[in-house]
Amino acid sequence: MKLQKFSIADASLERSPGQPANVFVGNLVDERQGGPITIGYGRYAPGQSLTETMAVDDVMIVLEGRLSVSTDASAVTAGPGDIVYMPKGEAVTIRSREEGALTAYVTYPHWRSAQA
Repeated sequence: MKLQKFSIADASLERSPGQPANVFVGNLVDERQGGPITIGYGRYAPGQSLTETMAVDDVMIVLEGRLSVSTDASAVTAGPGDIVYMPKGEAVTIRSREEGALTAYVTYPHWRSAQA
């Protein structure tokens, strides 16, 4: 794999698998390119909620808008420039605020493979 640069325009966003919310993801690097991590973008429509138990370690960087991420033990609100780490095995609920949100993410290992 060679040095690459990506922007949101490079991502083909699709509905997040298994989620009824208006949350869309677009992988730019994943198992198909042979790297050890998945890198992509996520777009959350306003007022959406997504709940899942993390199948991988996930780092989410908020680029636009605001999100709340909560577990049974704690909650954080993140805005542009903030980074949220969600460890494998943690049950999380991610809620977008009224303006929605654009995020970038990095997972280890690949989240698609972990869902299979």
